[in-house]
Amino acid sequence: MSQGDGGRLTTHVLDTASGKPAAGLKIALYRIGGKSPRKLKDVVTNEDGRCDAPLLQGKDFQTGQYELVFFAGDYLRGKHKKLPDPLFLDEIPIRFGMAEAKHYHVPLLISPFGYSTYRGS
Repeated sequence: MSQGDGGRLTTHVLDTASGKPAAGLKIALYRIGGKSPRKLKDVVTNEDGRCDAPLLQGKDFQTGQYELVFFAGDYLRGKHKKLPDPLFLDEIPIRFGMAEAKHYHVPLLISPFGYSTYRGS
Protein backbone atom coordinates (compact mmCIF):
# COMPACT_ATOMS: atom_id res chain seq x y z
CA MET A 1 0.00 0.00 0.00
CA SER A 2 1.57 3.23 -1.08
CA GLN A 3 1.20 6.67 0.36
CA GLY A 4 1.15 9.83 -1.64
CA ASP A 5 1.40 13.52 -0.95
CA GLY A 6 -1.11 14.27 -3.72
CA GLY A 7 -3.75 11.77 -2.64
CA ARG A 8 -6.99 12.87 -1.05
CA LEU A 9 -10.54 11.67 -0.61
CA THR A 10 -13.59 13.94 -0.57
CA THR A 11 -17.37 13.51 -0.73
CA HIS A 12 -20.56 15.50 -0.79
CA VAL A 13 -24.25 14.63 -0.57
CA LEU A 14 -27.14 16.18 -2.50
CA ASP A 15 -30.81 15.60 -1.70
CA THR A 16 -32.38 15.26 -5.14
CA ALA A 17 -35.93 15.23 -3.72
CA SER A 18 -35.53 18.72 -2.25
CA GLY A 19 -32.94 19.99 -4.72
CA LYS A 20 -30.64 21.03 -1.86
CA PRO A 21 -27.40 19.92 -0.24
CA ALA A 22 -27.88 17.28 2.46
CA ALA A 23 -26.69 19.17 5.53
CA GLY A 24 -26.23 17.29 8.80
CA LEU A 25 -25.84 13.81 7.28
CA LYS A 26 -23.49 11.49 9.19
CA ILE A 27 -20.86 9.53 7.22
CA ALA A 28 -18.47 6.83 8.46
CA LEU A 29 -15.23 5.99 6.64
CA TYR A 30 -13.74 2.47 6.82
CA ARG A 31 -10.57 0.97 5.45
CA ILE A 32 -11.24 -2.52 4.05
CA GLY A 33 -8.58 -5.17 4.55
CA GLY A 34 -7.48 -7.87 6.92
CA LYS A 35 -10.09 -9.73 8.93
CA SER A 36 -12.55 -6.88 9.31
CA PRO A 37 -13.08 -3.27 8.18
CA ARG A 38 -11.36 -0.65 10.35
CA LYS A 39 -13.25 2.55 11.09
CA LEU A 40 -11.13 5.60 10.40
CA LYS A 41 -13.54 8.42 11.21
CA ASP A 42 -17.05 9.78 11.45
CA VAL A 43 -17.97 13.11 9.90
CA VAL A 44 -21.13 15.16 9.39
CA THR A 45 -21.88 17.19 6.27
CA ASN A 46 -21.99 20.97 6.52
CA GLU A 47 -24.62 23.35 5.08
CA ASP A 48 -23.21 22.77 1.59
CA GLY A 49 -23.56 18.96 1.94
CA ARG A 50 -19.77 18.64 2.09
CA CYS A 51 -17.25 17.79 4.77
CA ASP A 52 -15.24 20.66 6.20
CA ALA A 53 -11.96 18.92 5.26
CA PRO A 54 -10.92 16.00 3.04
CA LEU A 55 -11.65 12.60 4.58
CA LEU A 56 -8.10 11.51 3.79
CA GLN A 57 -5.11 13.50 2.63
CA GLY A 58 -1.35 13.74 2.90
CA LYS A 59 0.24 11.11 5.12
CA ASP A 60 -3.19 9.68 6.05
CA PHE A 61 -3.94 8.81 2.42
CA GLN A 62 -3.13 5.24 1.37
CA THR A 63 -4.17 3.32 -1.70
CA GLY A 64 -6.48 0.39 -1.11
CA GLN A 65 -10.14 -0.43 -0.57
CA TYR A 66 -12.43 1.78 1.47
CA GLU A 67 -16.08 2.08 2.35
CA LEU A 68 -18.19 5.13 3.05
CA VAL A 69 -21.40 4.47 4.96
CA PHE A 70 -23.92 7.27 4.55
CA PHE A 71 -26.55 7.36 7.32
CA ALA A 72 -29.24 8.53 4.94
CA GLY A 73 -32.16 7.25 7.02
CA ASP A 74 -31.46 9.60 9.92
CA TYR A 75 -31.23 12.52 7.48
CA LEU A 76 -34.32 11.54 5.45
CA ARG A 77 -36.51 11.09 8.56
CA GLY A 78 -35.67 14.65 9.56
CA LYS A 79 -36.24 16.24 6.16
CA HIS A 80 -39.08 14.35 4.47
CA LYS A 81 -42.50 13.76 5.97
CA LYS A 82 -44.75 10.74 5.41
CA LEU A 83 -42.00 8.19 4.81
CA PRO A 84 -42.74 4.47 5.27
CA ASP A 85 -41.54 2.56 8.29
CA PRO A 86 -39.16 0.90 7.75
CA LEU A 87 -37.54 3.26 5.27
CA PHE A 88 -36.67 1.97 1.83
CA LEU A 89 -33.14 3.39 2.26
CA ASP A 90 -31.40 3.68 5.61
CA GLU A 91 -27.63 3.12 5.65
CA ILE A 92 -26.01 3.35 2.22
CA PRO A 93 -22.58 1.68 1.96
CA ILE A 94 -20.34 2.51 -0.98
CA ARG A 95 -17.23 0.37 -1.31
CA PHE A 96 -14.53 1.58 -3.69
CA GLY A 97 -10.83 1.30 -4.44
CA MET A 98 -8.16 3.97 -4.71
CA ALA A 99 -5.28 2.72 -6.82
CA GLU A 100 -3.18 5.89 -7.14
CA ALA A 101 -2.23 8.91 -5.05
CA LYS A 102 -4.64 11.36 -6.65
CA HIS A 103 -7.92 13.08 -5.83
CA TYR A 104 -10.86 10.72 -5.39
CA HIS A 105 -14.28 12.32 -5.00
CA VAL A 106 -17.23 10.07 -4.12
CA PRO A 107 -20.49 12.04 -4.21
CA LEU A 108 -23.90 10.70 -3.24
CA LEU A 109 -27.23 11.81 -4.71
CA ILE A 110 -30.12 10.67 -2.51
CA SER A 111 -33.88 10.70 -2.30
CA PRO A 112 -36.15 8.58 -0.07
CA PHE A 113 -36.42 5.91 -2.78
CA GLY A 114 -33.16 5.93 -4.70
CA TYR A 115 -29.52 6.96 -4.80
CA SER A 116 -26.63 7.19 -7.21
CA THR A 117 -22.91 7.75 -7.00
CA TYR A 118 -19.97 8.11 -9.36
CA ARG A 119 -16.31 8.97 -9.32
CA GLY A 120 -16.31 12.73 -9.37
CA SER A 121 -13.53 15.23 -9.78
